Amino acid sequence: MSKTPQRIWITRAQPGAAATAARVREMGHEAFVAPLLEMRTLPDAVIDLEGVGSLAFTSSNGVRAFAELTTDRSLRVFAVGQATAQAAKAAGFKRVLSADGDVAALAEGIAVRRAELTGAVLHAGAAELAGDLAGVLARNGIEARQAVLYDTVAATLDEETLAALPGLDTALVHSPKAAQVLAALLRAQPLPQLRVLCLSKAVMKPLARAKVAARVFSPFPLEAALLNLIDR
Repeated sequence: MSKTPQRIWITRAQPGAAATAARVREMGHEAFVAPLLEMRTLPDAVIDLEGVGSLAFTSSNGVRAFAELTTDRSLRVFAVGQATAQAAKAAGFKRVLSADGDVAALAEGIAVRRAELTGAVLHAGAAELAGDLAGVLARNGIEARQAVLYDTVAATLDEETLAALPGLDTALVHSPKAAQVLAALLRAQPLPQLRVLCLSKAVMKPLARAKVAARVFSPFPLEAALLNLIDR
């Protein structure tokens, strides 16, 4: 297991990128923050809480978009993982449960508490979803609906950032969409020295043909598990 300091490329969107960079620095590595995605709250996004008994978030960005659009913090929150749960608590929600997994784990966590549910579960998320949480819940007999609040778009990397990429050792990739952007970038600018660490097997899939030093996916879809791969 190598403990040699590495230059780690943080590809996730802000503000999550800053939190990941801080954790990378705590591990003794250099963090190079250059997000591949940007979050944009949709200008016509509407939150309708009538009949809603609880909220479900599959990303910290969903929490932030919700918080921008309404001051209501009274509802119970089901979060996909610890980072999303922490974002919900920071936004002012008091009742927060974390599934510590992926969308499937979140759906299961909600389903096992069906007796506690009152009203519909509202999934506040992105235009492009990693999984159909509302659909899975509905098929399990749980009233659920979706609110599209934000979108993520490919970020434009400036010339200085592009010039620095050949000097990086490892890239952290948190989502399939970021992986798609990275795959396109690698076709235009190969980085054969780069080791790419992905949050899950699904995240790694768009990089199947990328010509990089290595591709590895985390055994669990948790950032802590992803960061543990850096020194392996």
